[in-house]
Amino acid sequence: MLRIVFSSEDIARTRVAPAADEVWELVLSLHLLQGRSRDPVMAGWRREVAGGIRRESTPGRLRLLLALNPPRGYFPDFLTPYASRYGIEAGLDAVRSTPVSSLERDLTVLASENPLPMPGSAVALARGDVSVLRHLTDSMRTYREMAITPYWQRIQAAVEADRSRRARALLDDGTEGLLASLRPMARWNSGVLEVPDYPVDREVHLGGRGMLLVPSFFCARIPVTLVDPELPPVLVYPVDRLGGLTPAPGEGAGPAGMAGIGRENGRAALAALLGRTRATVLEAVGDGCSTGEVARRLHISPAAASQHTTVLRNAGLLVSHRDRNTVLHTLTPLGRAMLNA
Repeated sequence: MLRIVFSSEDIARTRVAPAADEVWELVLSLHLLQGRSRDPVMAGWRREVAGGIRRESTPGRLRLLLALNPPRGYFPDFLTPYASRYGIEAGLDAVRSTPVSSLERDLTVLASENPLPMPGSAVALARGDVSVLRHLTDSMRTYREMAITPYWQRIQAAVEADRSRRARALLDDGTEGLLASLRPMARWNSGVLEVPDYPVDREVHLGGRGMLLVPSFFCARIPVTLVDPELPPVLVYPVDRLGGLTPAPGEGAGPAGMAGIGRENGRAALAALLGRTRATVLEAVGDGCSTGEVARRLHISPAAASQHTTVLRNAGLLVSHRDRNTVLHTLTPLGRAMLNA
């Protein structure tokens, strides 16, 4: 079990990452790619990415990156620097700038816990070899283009849906409500956040630094934290994957045939497709709202609001999360695309 001990100062300094973290998604997806999970939701993604790696003749180029990220157990803290919250470029710059002492420590731990032999380049990496560090971040870019970039809109949409859910918990019940909303993957209990299924017994004292909560598409069912207690505290936790992962259409005006359509014409077209009330419900749900709020905003009964959201959910346009007596609705990638069009 993982136990994270919060002081009142830690509670005040706890926050949620502002967006999906591309470096964390990249690293955690490597574990999923190499693991034995039978998760049908991700089966298509795994086949596509594995096939892409074979077609592009990149296994050799990715050998070090794959070795640093075994499917289970420890992986080096330096691969997911705190700077990654500012974007992929900031994260890769931080990886290249990792102090030699951190490289040596992390790789020593990895070698002691991983039964598979490490490639020879890992020795040079532990010495801080600049060319090997650059090769590592280049391989992260290569892998990102195959495994993350084609799916990034879907990943962002799932993370944004989760952020809406956490924002609601924060608005309703403060930071302690935010932490309590992480159940069942974690339990908030009198100043301690407990992760029951964590693979090792560990207790973390935040020491007034607070904690950054990072919602992640590729995180498995158990939240992840860094091993080094001196690093800024981070807890990465899994989000609802909203039904799977398929390549998103190219960015632009939206679905084919919608390019150039005006905002008012777009609203009229959406109303013609869904009906005026359901189109308005879809727009109301854009930033996340409960069934009761839909009813109040549209001046309809709660029963009617529930019926409309059920139809939209069954059509794959929104997803609903129940939290005690409240159901919070957020858009799926398809619902967002239709609304944006």
